[in-house]
Amino acid sequence: MPPVLAQFHPPTTKDFVWPCWGPSFEIGGVTFCMNFIFFLVLLTVIAFLLLFFLAFRRPKVVPGKLQSLMEVGVQFVRENIAVPMIGADGDRFLPLLVTLFFFIFLGNLLEVIPGINFSANSRIAFPLVLAAIAWVTYNAVGVRKHGFFGYLKHVMFPPGAPGWLKPLLAVIEFFTQIVIRPVTLSVRLAANFLAGHFLLAVFFLGTIALLQGGFTIIFGPFAFAIAIVMVGFEIFVAILQAFIFAILTASYIGGAMAEEH
Repeated sequence: MPPVLAQFHPPTTKDFVWPCWGPSFEIGGVTFCMNFIFFLVLLTVIAFLLLFFLAFRRPKVVPGKLQSLMEVGVQFVRENIAVPMIGADGDRFLPLLVTLFFFIFLGNLLEVIPGINFSANSRIAFPLVLAAIAWVTYNAVGVRKHGFFGYLKHVMFPPGAPGWLKPLLAVIEFFTQIVIRPVTLSVRLAANFLAGHFLLAVFFLGTIALLQGGFTIIFGPFAFAIAIVMVGFEIFVAILQAFIFAILTASYIGGAMAEEH
C-alpha cells in the first residue's frame, strides 16, 4: 500500500461516540455525564439565548443591525411558516416555531465551525426530543379542538372516503399521523447531518492525505475545493432542515386544528 494512502484514516461510526468528561452517574443502566455531545447542545442553548437576549433586550424603534437581523428571521418564520400553515392562529404558535427553527439552525451550523465540525443533531436522540415536542403539541391542540374521540375520528376517518375503505384507512391514518410522524421528523434531520459529517470528513481528511507527498499531491487542491463547496452546501442544508422541521410542525398543528368537512 502506498505510504500516503496508509496514512489516511477514513471516518467511522466511532466519530459519533464520545467519552465522558469528568465524573458520571447511572440511572437505570444509562450513563449520564458531560461529554462532547452534551457540550454542543449546551453551546447551542447558550448561543440561542444570547442571540435573542442581545437582539431584544432593549428594542428600538430604529433597530440596530442585530435587532434588524433577528426581526427579519422572526418575520420569515411568521410569514413563511406560521401563517401559511396554521392561518389566523399562527401567531399563537410563533414562539414555538421560532424556537425550533433557530435552535435547529444554530445546532446545525456547528457542523461547519472550525474546531467543532460536528452537529449534535446527527445523533438521533436530540432530533427525537424535538420531534416529541412537536408530537405532543399538535396532538394536544387536536384533542383540545375536537375532544379526544373527535380528534381520533378527525385523524382516522378522512372525509370523502368510501365506507368499505374506511377500516383500512383508519389503521393507515393512525399509524401515519400518530406513530410515524415523529420518527420521520427526527430521522430526516439526523440522517442529513450524519451524512454531512461523513462527507466533510472524507474530503478534508482526503485533502490532508493527498498533500502528504508523491504524485497524489496534484489532486489535493481539487479535493480541498470540493470540501469548500461542501461547506457551503452544509450551510444551505442547515437552513433548509431547520425550515423543513418547523414547517412540518406547523403543518401538523394546522391539520390538527382544521375543521371537519
